[in-house]
Amino acid sequence: MQPIIIIPAYKPDQNLISLIEQLQVYGQLIIIVNDGSGPLYSPIFTQLEKLDFVKVLHHAVNLGKGQALKTAFNHFLTHYDSHCPGVVTADADGQHLAKDIHQVSEQLKQFPFALTLGVRTFKEGVPWRSRFGNNLTKMIFRLLIGQSLQDTQTGLRGIPREFLKSLLKTRSLGYDFELDMLISASKQKIKINEIAIHTVYKDANKSSHFNPLIDSLKIYFVFFRFLIFSIVSGLLDFFAFSAAFMLCGHILFSESLARIFSGSCNFLLNKELVFRSKEKILPEALKYTLLCLVNLVFSYGLISSLIFLGANVYASKMIALIGLFFANFAIQKLLVFAREEEETATSGIS
Repeated sequence: MQPIIIIPAYKPDQNLISLIEQLQVYGQLIIIVNDGSGPLYSPIFTQLEKLDFVKVLHHAVNLGKGQALKTAFNHFLTHYDSHCPGVVTADADGQHLAKDIHQVSEQLKQFPFALTLGVRTFKEGVPWRSRFGNNLTKMIFRLLIGQSLQDTQTGLRGIPREFLKSLLKTRSLGYDFELDMLISASKQKIKINEIAIHTVYKDANKSSHFNPLIDSLKIYFVFFRFLIFSIVSGLLDFFAFSAAFMLCGHILFSESLARIFSGSCNFLLNKELVFRSKEKILPEALKYTLLCLVNLVFSYGLISSLIFLGANVYASKMIALIGLFFANFAIQKLLVFAREEEETATSGIS
């Protein structure tokens, strides 16, 4: 069976009508989600509803791109044949050519257990906000997840059927949903294939509703929260270490005391406010304690080495704190405070 095409649409223009007409030649079924576009755009959706290969779903109000996709995913899983390999998502603003959508669809049919990304080329002529958003996401994703992808913000994706079930459990509702999708795929060891597509930006992409500042902040808000609380915990750690070292002059004892004090604060802040984990506290506390012990070994070794090389003890402590920050975020995100949807195993996917 052919994958189903899903297109979330918020205040679309004639580009959507043109895209649907071009897709008709491939004989695939299409689900369009009207994400609360309002009465002014009703004629467009009414015209689309008359096509027998198109199903239009409606949101009464704008709920965000992520929720629009999840609405379509749920409809697909409850109404379409279980032998269908999955869905292909595309944008409604004319950025994706019909032949590229079909190419991703064919790739999903060939590799039904892999997530397929239609990758754009970011050369001259691409609007700055698109280059900025993609480059920033690539950097953060590679830093936190350890996987390098060429286009983390592409809306053209071939998504396996079984993967959709775990995506329905994600909490993100807006553009951050697409980044969460990649994180979940990486967590579940789902293979990610990238295929080149044409890069199309009509009128400098003015029809896009992506705000490069506000939506990027939403996407990286977890990272920013972690950064703020890590700075607070790091200062507590540094002052506790300094006070203990001034009193006893023993590095290992001072570092151990500082880790216990700051670690307890950091654990509670990260659990409740950063990753907002709802899992039982005891298993997470045990994993976090193990992480703290590993940190203690590495930080003590690093501090001792720097002092041996002639560095000041307090400067050595600060360097150790900064060095462990980035590694700790990735570990806590993926192992300590992993959300339920990220831990769900996807059978048959490798």
